[in-house]
Amino acid sequence: MIRINRVSSLAIRCAAVFIIALVALAGWVYAASDDSAGAVPVPDSIWANEPGVRRVLAPATSFTRAEKYELMQGGAGSSKNAVDQNSFSHETQTLDFESLQRFKIGNALFNKFWVSSPSSTLASDGLGPLFSARACQSCHIKDGRGQRPVGTEKTASLVIQLKRLVDGEWVGDPVYGSQLQTSAVPGVAAEALVRIENRSHQIKFANSTLYKLHAPEYIVEDLAYGELHEDTVLSPRIAPAMPGLGLIEAIAAEDILAYADPQDADNNGISGRANWQVLSNGEKRLGRFGHKAAMSSLDQQNSNAFLIDMGLSTDSLGNPDGDCTEKQLVCKGLPNGVQPHLGESEVPGNIMRWLNFYTSHLAVPVRRDVSDPAVLAGKELFYRSGCISCHVPKHVTDKEALLTAHRFQLIWPYSDFLLHDMGEALSDGAGEGAAAPREWRTAPLWGIGLAKTVNPGTSFLHDGRANSLLEAVLWHGGEAAPSRDKVLAMKD
Repeated sequence: MIRINRVSSLAIRCAAVFIIALVALAGWVYAASDDSAGAVPVPDSIWANEPGVRRVLAPATSFTRAEKYELMQGGAGSSKNAVDQNSFSHETQTLDFESLQRFKIGNALFNKFWVSSPSSTLASDGLGPLFSARACQSCHIKDGRGQRPVGTEKTASLVIQLKRLVDGEWVGDPVYGSQLQTSAVPGVAAEALVRIENRSHQIKFANSTLYKLHAPEYIVEDLAYGELHEDTVLSPRIAPAMPGLGLIEAIAAEDILAYADPQDADNNGISGRANWQVLSNGEKRLGRFGHKAAMSSLDQQNSNAFLIDMGLSTDSLGNPDGDCTEKQLVCKGLPNGVQPHLGESEVPGNIMRWLNFYTSHLAVPVRRDVSDPAVLAGKELFYRSGCISCHVPKHVTDKEALLTAHRFQLIWPYSDFLLHDMGEALSDGAGEGAAAPREWRTAPLWGIGLAKTVNPGTSFLHDGRANSLLEAVLWHGGEAAPSRDKVLAMKD
């Protein structure tokens, strides 16, 4: 048995909807006066020749009414469908008939359960040999966030990545690869069982209210292929929500980089850094997907999920053995799902394109209650707490974005998509690309108020340790500590 403590968590820093719903609706006020609105100016390099766009992107300074277009937080394609468990599963509302059919095919593929080879279900086999999930939907429940398992409960929503530092580069375990796989095809042993226990501590508000936080401890049992390397670190990851990913990809890299301040040149305590993905051809691209912004495109993110989570090869990641290593000989030579008449991978090009189209066009729901006085009061507290230093409210997508529906859209993701030091309590002990163990990408907050409507069991932060948005905020440290402390200074 291996027992490894992890006080790790992607910080959904100072969650906007948390402060709006919890602070405003619960009627909390500041214990001390603070007249600073915490506004972060729009960098000069963003839309320099478009003064109208710069005015729209400027942070709010008045909180007596909603901003123009704030309702449509996902741009013109925002979903106006009823609020229910399917709120994250609707298509971008500006799709034409032909595009809608492509979206529906992609939806079917996202929900499809893959099987091991050989199988009579053509273009649906090739699972494994080792895997964590059989379908995309198994992790991204109803296209929303995953949920943390309890005790020995088995769930695909949370995976355990394996990392060790070798010659300055983070790589996988020499035996178990990139991820601990808890499932396997018949005739192959799953790699291990994972059990989660919690250690608790309390944090105090200004009014002396005590609040309990829970740090997960991961216990790895029944390792099937020998011991983990002594330097291997467990790095838990919970599945994020899917809406708006195509819009994130449509933001110009230059606009994201304009918010970067790696040396904290303005001395405001915030030093956002970019992560970069180096492609197989040596090209460097800005990372924007994943809890540490390690993936530069949805195609790369989806291909990696197919390979590592399900053991399925794609045109860009073509190993049908998935995450099996050379030391796991039982994996070698097993049947795979490659069908030459369809292509050279188990997920051939057409399937990948439909899946990418689907994940690119999941609509962000419209904002609710944007003009409610309590919501506006919560928004003001969110700004005054300095949360928008990382959770940048607005972006305008590139006029030349690849997908038509995403071009030149005003969107409200509440993220700068950069890496920030979130403190030692949230470090998972492992880096990824240029990201240090304490650094996490600013999580987008749009739609977060519907997270538990879509999946009542959803949890927050990169390992799902936070059962509520308040818990997520209270885990903030490092660069976000001053904002967290302002929340703690609020009183009834």
